[in-house]
Amino acid sequence: MAEIVAIRQTGAEGPVTAEFDAGVLRVTLANPPANPLSLATMAALQAQIDRARDDAFVRVVVIAAAGKVFSAGHDLKELTAHRADADRGRAFFEQTMTACATLMQSIVRCPKPVIAEVDGIATAAGCQLVASCDLAIVSDQAKFATPGVNIGLFCSTPMVALSRNVSRKHAMEMLLTGETIDAATAREFGLVNRVVPREYLTQVVSKYAQTIVSKSPLTLKIGKEAFYAQAEMGLAEAYDHTTRVMVENMLARDAEEGISAFIGKRDPKWTGE
Repeated sequence: MAEIVAIRQTGAEGPVTAEFDAGVLRVTLANPPANPLSLATMAALQAQIDRARDDAFVRVVVIAAAGKVFSAGHDLKELTAHRADADRGRAFFEQTMTACATLMQSIVRCPKPVIAEVDGIATAAGCQLVASCDLAIVSDQAKFATPGVNIGLFCSTPMVALSRNVSRKHAMEMLLTGETIDAATAREFGLVNRVVPREYLTQVVSKYAQTIVSKSPLTLKIGKEAFYAQAEMGLAEAYDHTTRVMVENMLARDAEEGISAFIGKRDPKWTGE
């Protein structure tokens, strides 16, 4: 039976629920209609990413959302309320943006693969959340935008994740126009991996998750860490780094077992060592 954990906030700071089953931690934004990334909601998401990082039984994380909106981004009402503060909200704005940056980097640095399951609209920091995940599988009803420019607030922090997933021209198109793109265009841009009919979305995500769960957890940890590290390096440095990674990986017990199983035409038995 699946283990269900609910983290509930009060008032407008909506709940985040988490369900663990068969190696997959499924985290759901559950504060429709907008599923805003309030400070409390980001803290709840951060707690689940930290849990996944430290829990050996968690092999894959799926981030989904309830309702027609995956996430509309930061809670503008929450931010606006702090304009009445003595500092016009500066301290709260810094706290919110820092928490968001920490969360997004935690997803990238999490040793477990993180999959975004999107069936709806993801805008601003919501789009940033999708772009920060390792994989994004979406329904044909999904839409994406970085519309901050429309309200005088350029999507500068979402830009970091966006520009590391799509080409510069496509990123600037989204950032400068603020216009919404559909799921097919998001796939063309490279923002998402797969577009599937809505009724099959969870099934397809589950298949991806279970495929990943079947791999060596140590190998996935090594590979994910190396992928993001080398992406920030020059060509020669990247090859030097990944050469060292490959050597260390070859010395791991799981690599020895995996190669032996392949040669022996049997299923490997992973130990995570």
